[in-house]
Amino acid sequence: MMALLSGLLSHAVLSGGVLALAALGEVIAERAGVVDLGVEGLMSVGAVIAVLMVNVVPDPWVGLLAAMVAGGFGAYLFSLAAVVLRANQVLCGVATTFLGIGLSAVMGRSVAGMPVPAIFQPIAIPGLSRLPLIGPAFFAQNLLVYLIFAILPVLAHVWLFRTRMGLDLRAVGENPAAADAVGIRVTRLRVLAVVAGGVLAGAAGADLTLAVVPVWSDGMVSGRGWIAVALVIFAGYRPGIAVLSGLLFGLVTAIGFMGQARGWPVAPAMLNTLPYLGTILCIIVPVVALPRLRRAMAAPASLGMPYHRSAR
Repeated sequence: MMALLSGLLSHAVLSGGVLALAALGEVIAERAGVVDLGVEGLMSVGAVIAVLMVNVVPDPWVGLLAAMVAGGFGAYLFSLAAVVLRANQVLCGVATTFLGIGLSAVMGRSVAGMPVPAIFQPIAIPGLSRLPLIGPAFFAQNLLVYLIFAILPVLAHVWLFRTRMGLDLRAVGENPAAADAVGIRVTRLRVLAVVAGGVLAGAAGADLTLAVVPVWSDGMVSGRGWIAVALVIFAGYRPGIAVLSGLLFGLVTAIGFMGQARGWPVAPAMLNTLPYLGTILCIIVPVVALPRLRRAMAAPASLGMPYHRSAR
C-alpha cells in the first residue's frame, strides 16, 4: 500500500508540473489583460518540437529550449493579432489552439509512437529521497520538476509583486489608459507578457513528452491547456497558488490513471473526466460557499479588453 501511494504521489507531481508550468505562463499573460486561450495549441507544438529536436540532438535540455522558442513564437503571432491589431482575443486564442493541434499532428507523423531517445532523468536528493511515502514522490524527481515547484513560482511572485516591471504589467491589466498616461508602453508590455506565457506553455509541452509520457502521439496534450487556463481563475491570478493548484490537479489525474490500472468498476471514460469535473468544482464551490472569495478571485479589470491610445 505504501508503494502504491508513493507511486500515486510521484505521478501526481510529474503530471502536476505540466499543468503548473502552463498555468504560470497564463497568469503572466492574463495579469497584463490578455486572455490567451491558445495554451493547448502551444503546448502541443512544444511537445512535438521537443521530441523532434531530441531525435536530432539527444539532449532533453536542447529539446526544452526548442519547445520554448516554438511556444514563444506561436504566442508572438497570437499577440500580433490580439494585441497589436486588437482582434477578438477569444477567437484568436481558439484559432491558435486549433492551428497548434493541427500543426503538431502533421509535424509529429515521423516520430509518432517512437520512444523518445533522451528524457529528463530523476535526481535523488540525498537523505530526503529516503523519507517514507513523500521521499520518492517529491525528492527523487528530475531537475525540471524541482525548478517548477521550488524556483519558478518564487521568481514569478517576486517579479510580479516586487519589481517595477511587474507593477507596470499589473497596471496594464487593471487600467491600461492610466498606465499609458504615466508613460508605460501598454502594447509592448502586453506582447512581452503573452510571449512569456507562450514560452512557458511550450516548456510545459516539452515537460509532457520529455518527462511524463516519453513518446509522441497525436492529441496527447488532451485538454491540459484548457485545465491550465481554468487553474488561473481558481488561483486568483496568483503564481504561487497556480503552481500548487497544478499539483492538486496532477493528483486528480493520477487517481484516474490508477483507477484504470487497478480495474476499478468505473467506466474509463468517467475516470478520464475527473480532472475536468475537479476543475469545475474548484472554481464554483469555493465562490458559492464563501462569497468573500469572489473579490480574491476577481480577474484584472481590463482582462480581454483591447486597448488603443485614442480610446483614452
